[in-house]
Amino acid sequence: TAAFLGGYRLKGFAQRPAVGTRGGILLLWNEDHVRVESVQYGDYTLSATVTIISSNISFKLTSVYGPTRNNLKEAFFQEMKDQKPANNVRWLVTGDFNQIYRARDKNRPNANRGRIVRFRNTLNFCELKEIHIQNRKYTWSNEQSNPTMSKLDGFFCNEEWDITFDKHILHALSSSLSDHCPLLLANEDGPRRPRTFRFENFWTNMPGFQQVVQEAWNETSAHNEPYQRLFHKLKKTSQKLRSWSKSLFSNAKVQLHMALEVILRLDEAQDHRALSPAELDL
Repeated sequence: TAAFLGGYRLKGFAQRPAVGTRGGILLLWNEDHVRVESVQYGDYTLSATVTIISSNISFKLTSVYGPTRNNLKEAFFQEMKDQKPANNVRWLVTGDFNQIYRARDKNRPNANRGRIVRFRNTLNFCELKEIHIQNRKYTWSNEQSNPTMSKLDGFFCNEEWDITFDKHILHALSSSLSDHCPLLLANEDGPRRPRTFRFENFWTNMPGFQQVVQEAWNETSAHNEPYQRLFHKLKKTSQKLRSWSKSLFSNAKVQLHMALEVILRLDEAQDHRALSPAELDL
């Protein structure tokens, strides 16, 4: 599962298995960019020391999956307190907390005030502050026609982390795949994605594939050394296939991104008003 989700870039992983359908935590990372050490597994948390290779800056990362049952909340809050690192250690905490710390983080007036106070006290003890989401009020919906919505997911950090990574920004993405919306924490410029070649298996069934590969493979190479000639042929073939696939499938990709953008806009609208029947059907 980790290899399927992470692909060839995110080869490093640590996991806390789910119990039934809940409680699972999966941490994936690119070993070319970060070093992850000292992984610790708790009942509701997975923590590790993360070092950015290019700068040698380290911080503690804690991923959480908070329990839904009220009688387990206190154990969850205590485990968060136990994870608090020593002074001057940068700390970033993220995940599905299954808990709000402010009444306005739920669109219903029936929030449990006692649990809110206990969670807020936990955050204060841990000296954590929220990294605010730029474009959404809530991160979860029960997806009913008149939905209950809450901000159950988020990022919190201590002062040391915030000062070191002072150009971060947090955005919610489209909730097209889940009743929770994904969150993307990045620097102001956004994540840099290297241009890489990915071969798609369905290409072989598309008209023109064989011709593109044959023409690229048969191009004259100035290299005599066998390995260099092979590298040249593979490089030329990947370039030709990339151009061919872009012209063939660009419209489908545009439509996909348009659909995700529409869903995100409806997510944002639902934070402030009920969606119309036509919008729900869409």
